[in-house]
Amino acid sequence: MSRNQYSVGILILAAGVVILLGKLGVFSFIGNLFWPLLILIPGVLLHVFFFGRMLPSAVLVPAGILSTYGLLFLFGNIAGWGSMRYLWPVFILGVAIGLYEYFLFDMSKPRGAQVAAMVLAVVALAFFGMMLLWNGGVYFIAVALIALGAWLAFGRRHRW
Repeated sequence: MSRNQYSVGILILAAGVVILLGKLGVFSFIGNLFWPLLILIPGVLLHVFFFGRMLPSAVLVPAGILSTYGLLFLFGNIAGWGSMRYLWPVFILGVAIGLYEYFLFDMSKPRGAQVAAMVLAVVALAFFGMMLLWNGGVYFIAVALIALGAWLAFGRRHRW
């Protein structure tokens, strides 16, 4: 058997396996579950290139954003996209993380990046808090009213 015949046989075999796996839905399952890796991997690679001293610190802004969004999308694929109803402030937090990484690892310590990161982080946390209160607020208000009523009725003794 010649070397060309062997190579062509392997290529035909591989094409058949790929077609069969595609028809069985293996690739769509993998693609549907792991597409966030297309966002996460570039973010991680930018981090690796920066810490390997191949790229400047400015790449940490997109690196932080891409890594955060990639993890968020991976979580959405695994836990269900209904969780985005509560996790959308992570989009703001991703920018804050990227800016803070830039501030942290840049030699000049750019104050503007730090301030912007802190403001965005506070905004994101405020929106998280609003989401918690909005969705679980009725329970929080009910418990607070029960506690206040119990304290007013039994907690302090009135002297008449």
